[in-house]
Amino acid sequence: MNSALNVLPSKKHWGIALSIAFFMLLTRGSHVLSSVSLPDASLALFLFGGLYLRKSLWFAAFFVLAAIIDFGAAALDPLQGFCLTNGYWGLIPAYGVMWLGGHWLATQRDDYSTLAYAAVSITSTTLAFIISTQTYYLFSGRFPASGVVESMQHGWEYLPSYLGFTMMYFAIVWLVVRVLRRLNVTRSATA
Repeated sequence: MNSALNVLPSKKHWGIALSIAFFMLLTRGSHVLSSVSLPDASLALFLFGGLYLRKSLWFAAFFVLAAIIDFGAAALDPLQGFCLTNGYWGLIPAYGVMWLGGHWLATQRDDYSTLAYAAVSITSTTLAFIISTQTYYLFSGRFPASGVVESMQHGWEYLPSYLGFTMMYFAIVWLVVRVLRRLNVTRSATA
């Protein structure tokens, strides 16, 4: 009985999961849910999921949520479905890279050290970009049949915004965590 309780997510995990789901709905679904369109935070959210939740069941749940948002948006506005092709499923390994990056950060002594956090954020986001872009160009059926070399010539114009918006979210979270940790240390020292 006790071992079964250890398998269930804690209140902390549920709180983190609900926060990730909220921000995914807010940023990924903003094109349908409101007139304000915030940049998609999914890459950062998958990294944070790997950092704080770690279990693959959470990864699957968030990918299903992302797909529901995307397919729901396409049902409400068919123009939103342009990317919903066979290439869409390349998001599974792309988000998997982000999740594993977060998982690796969780094993570090200071998961928010500037160097490790920046290196994992930039590397995993770049790898996710390459995976998602290449699977889209290779498998979407929207481009002439070509190989990997030819497909590598497409999509690179999106890298600056892909990397930039994700780094913006990473920077905000890094700053908030550092400030909260400093406040906690200060409170502990004065108590």
